[in-house]
Amino acid sequence: MSNPTSPNGNLHKPVIVDANDPLIDDESGFATALGIGKLEAMQFQSNPVIEQAMATVLAEIGEDPQREGLLKTPSRFARMFSELTAGYHVDPAALINDAVFNVDYDEMVVVRDIHFYSLCEHHLLPFYGRAHVAYLPQGKVLGLSKIPRIVEMFARRLQVQERMTVEIADFIVEAINPGGVAVVAEGVHMCSVMRGVRKENASMVTSAMRGDFRTDPKTRGEFLGFIKDAKRCG
Repeated sequence: MSNPTSPNGNLHKPVIVDANDPLIDDESGFATALGIGKLEAMQFQSNPVIEQAMATVLAEIGEDPQREGLLKTPSRFARMFSELTAGYHVDPAALINDAVFNVDYDEMVVVRDIHFYSLCEHHLLPFYGRAHVAYLPQGKVLGLSKIPRIVEMFARRLQVQERMTVEIADFIVEAINPGGVAVVAEGVHMCSVMRGVRKENASMVTSAMRGDFRTDPKTRGEFLGFIKDAKRCG
């Protein structure tokens, strides 16, 4: 797409950010009265019901839950599972609270190489990779750290990659009503690597296009051009 000038004569250019850029690591809005908006603000605790369930699983596979190496495993598992599924407990309103800004900018904003780790809802095995997100502002932009946090919120749930990709795109649409949103995710799924077909080099690519990214091939092509050199997951 072209780079038109704004009413004040400034040339609009795409903003492209790599997700590991230290500039996105802001600590504003740690938590609000609306709820927890950051995973870092959460305390991950054990759960006696999950502990008992894990002890049962250990016994059923032929292990001894009382042996030294496994005594604390049910508790560790429960705390770990609380952390890996913390996205259910992030308050979406608090997540973007005070981080939607009125800015005279209408060109593409791209955040590349957002690492994610999630759990497949079918086998509870991990899938992981990178997401690339872009949007076309219509007078409003998101704070720089928020797009990686949005990805993290949806990744920290029991997921399928297809749904996660769509949820990220639709959340941004609802949050700032941009001219378009594009999300591409590439993931490696342990349910295909560790078991089943056992294809360790296979990866899945999913996309969700909204607004101009869906209707305008040039806009979509520009976004895909920005991310084509991004590193493959792994």
